[in-house]
Formats: sequence, structure tokens, C-alpha cells
Amino acid sequence: MSGARELGVVRALICEDEPLGRRAMQEYLRDVEWISVEATASDGKEALRLIHKLEPDLVFLDVRMPGLSGVEVLEALEHRPAVVFTTAFDEYAIAAFEHGAVDYLIKPFGRERLIQTLDRVRVRLVGESHARASIPQDSGSPRYADRLFARHRSSTVPVLAADVRRLEAVDGGVVLHLDGRQMELDATLGEVEGRLNPRDFVRVHRTHIVNLNHVTSIKRYDERRLIVKVDDGSTIVASRGGSQALKARMD
Repeated sequence: MSGARELGVVRALICEDEPLGRRAMQEYLRDVEWISVEATASDGKEALRLIHKLEPDLVFLDVRMPGLSGVEVLEALEHRPAVVFTTAFDEYAIAAFEHGAVDYLIKPFGRERLIQTLDRVRVRLVGESHARASIPQDSGSPRYADRLFARHRSSTVPVLAADVRRLEAVDGGVVLHLDGRQMELDATLGEVEGRLNPRDFVRVHRTHIVNLNHVTSIKRYDERRLIVKVDDGSTIVASRGGSQALKARMD
């Protein structure tokens, strides 16, 4: 842990190829007392070099930059800072999620939207600092997604994982069932399962994952299977394997 983090200051790097964008971000962050902007980068190679050199706690990373894209920069990193993607193109949200981004800012964004993101950043970093006090640095402790990026009409939007009642595999992807709403992910159910905290989400069938926080009842269906009722009104007959997984939680 860096000395800056111990003092409660988050060391940040801004990676943005547009000069106006860099200046705007610096201006927005100037009044945020707990963030110190250590440097800026105008292309992907410079971003990669500075992240390796400075090992910042937080990186604001443009997706499209000369030299290397933001995604390519992340794939080449050994140091793993918290990352906020910034871009004018919402089609990169899924890739951002897959690389563990804290948030995804669509340009142009204002100070208010950035402050919302900074609230999430601070929660993430405070949580990590507590975890580092009790977990060895090389423990490989996994990070689970607190939000998913789903398709909604013509846009990609963040969805809090806690709001998802259940996930259903369909042809071409996964449907998120929310409170009266449905959204889609371009992924397989197995891929999404690996991003979700198993404390809350259980695969009960090859086509279904349920959020235990939204399960209203679990009853016997037959000798080997259980039936699960979710608070969106749906019922799912768990497979034998899924029933065993549920029983393990109930013991």
C-alpha cells in the first residue's frame, strides 16, 4: 500500500488524448480533496509507461487513444489500479465491465456525473484497503462485479448486481430480470456466473442463476429437486445439481 493511500489520498492518473478533455478532468478533480492527480497521458503507450512507473490507485482511461486502446493498456498491466473508462462510444461498456472497471463515463459528462462515479471509486478503494489489512497481497482473492453493463434499447447501461432477481440464458446471450424490467447481456451464463459473488448468486439450472436476496421460498418439488420462487413472481425448478447447491446453503 502506498503512503498516499495510508494518508487517505488517492493517487490518480488521467489518460485522455483530447487536450480539452484532459483539462476538464483536471478542473473537475481539483476541488476533490482526497484525490491527487499525479500525471496525465495523451496516448496509450504513455499511459502504460506512467502506470508502470507511478502505480497509481486510480486511472481515468479513455477507450480510444493513439498507440494503444484503453483495453489494450489494461491487458498489458501488472499493477492493477481502480479504473474508470471514459469514452464517447457506449459499445465498449461490456469490455469495460469484463476488465473490472469501477464505472464507465460517456462523453460529454459533467461534474455531477463525475461526482457520482467518485462516490463509487471511494467505496471500492476503502473496501480494498480494509481487505488488504487481513488478506495477503498474493492471496488471489477474487473481485466480484457490483454492476453489470446491459443493453437497453439503443444504449448500454449499468445495472446494480443487487437489483438483479435472476439471470436466464437465451439464444445469443443472457437476460437480466429486474423489478418489472428485462435487459440483455452479450455473454454466456457461465461467463456472467464467474463475475457474480457466489455468496448471493446460485446457479440452480443450466439456464438460470438466482439472487438469493430475492428468493421468497424454496420448496421440495420431487425426491431430488427443489422449486425456487423469486420475488418477481417467477418459479424455477432447480436441476439436481442446482438443488444440491441450494441445500448446501440451507445446511
